[in-house]
Amino acid sequence: MKSLIDTLYDTANLTDDQLLMILTEIKSTEDLQYLFDKAVSKKASHYKDAVYMRGLIEFTNYCKQNCNYCGIRGLNTTVDRYRLDKDMILSCCKEGYQLGYRTFVLQGGEDPYYTDARLVEIIKAIKIQHPDCAVTLSIGERSRESYVALKMAGVDRYLLRHETASKELYESLHPNMSFENRRECLYTLKALGYQVGAGFMVGLPNQTDEDLVKDLRFLKILSPEMIGIGPYIPHEHTPLKGAHGGTVEKTLILLALTRLLVPKALLPSTTAMGTLDPKGREKALKAGANVVMPNLSPTDVREKYELYKDKICTGDEAAHCRQCIEGRIKSAGFSVDMGRGDHANFKSEHSSKALFTIVE
Repeated sequence: MKSLIDTLYDTANLTDDQLLMILTEIKSTEDLQYLFDKAVSKKASHYKDAVYMRGLIEFTNYCKQNCNYCGIRGLNTTVDRYRLDKDMILSCCKEGYQLGYRTFVLQGGEDPYYTDARLVEIIKAIKIQHPDCAVTLSIGERSRESYVALKMAGVDRYLLRHETASKELYESLHPNMSFENRRECLYTLKALGYQVGAGFMVGLPNQTDEDLVKDLRFLKILSPEMIGIGPYIPHEHTPLKGAHGGTVEKTLILLALTRLLVPKALLPSTTAMGTLDPKGREKALKAGANVVMPNLSPTDVREKYELYKDKICTGDEAAHCRQCIEGRIKSAGFSVDMGRGDHANFKSEHSSKALFTIVE
C-alpha cells in the first residue's frame, strides 16, 4: 500500500486499477495516516502551511433544478425561499472586508431571476468597492455567453461541481439535466480563463468505488483549480430521504487521493465535514485540504439555505467569529491566510488576458 502511495506522490498519477486498490483495500490506521501525511506534504510543497479563508454569501435559495439529493430543489415546497438584493450582498461584502476577507464566494441555486444584467451589476459594484478582492460564483449551468459576460464584469472564479463522472449515476440523480452539458460548462469555463472548481459527493446512493475512480480520473484530466469534495448527507424533503449518507472517513481518503493526483488544487474543508464530525474540518485539513469558507450571509437566512439536513450555520461557522475559526485552523497545525488565495498557477491578471484572447 505504501509503495502505491509513494508512486502517486512521486508521479501524481496511478492507473485506475491502482486507485481502486487503494480505495478498496486501505484499512489500517498506519496506512491511512501515511496517505494523509503524504497529502499534507504535497500540499505544503505548493502552499506551505497556509489555509485560505473565503467569505461565503448564499444569496438565493430558489432553484429551477430538481436534483434528487438537494434540499433546495425546486419541487421542495417546504423551503422558505429568499433572495438577497444588490444592497444586501454589498453589505455582506463590506462586513466581510472589514473582517479581513479578500475573496467573496456568491453561491445560490439556479435562479432565473438573476439574469446576466442583474449579476453584472452586482459583480461590478463589488469590484468597484473592493478592487483588491477576488469574486467567485457558484450558480450552476449557464450559457457560454453568460459566462463571458460574467467574466468581463470581473468574476475571477467559478465553482461547478461535476457531481459524478458516471453518466448513469448522474442521470439517475439529475432529472431533465444533461451529463454532457455539465462537462461542457466546465470546459467552457476553463477556456475562458476562470479559475474553475469541480467536485463530487462521497456516499451517494448506488455510488460504487469504481464510480469514485471515474471521478478521480475526470479531475486528473480536467485539472481544475479548485475541487470540492464532501460527504453526501440525506435531506428528509427529497426523493432520497432515508438513504444512507457518506462518511467522514471515506471522504478523507478521497481528499488525500485528490491532493496527490492534482497537487496544486485548492481543496475546501467543507461544512458537511463539520456537520458529521465536530472535528471533521480539522481532519480534512490534515488530509490535504487548504480552504475554509465561513458564512457571511445575513443571520436570518442562513438556516434557509439547507442543502442537507442539520447544516452548520451558526456559532463558529459564522464569519464574525473569526478568532474561533482561526483557533481551529491553528490547532490543526496550520496558519490562516486572509489574502485572495489564488491558485498557484494564477496571477490576478491572468484571467482577463485569457478571456480577451478568446473573444478576439
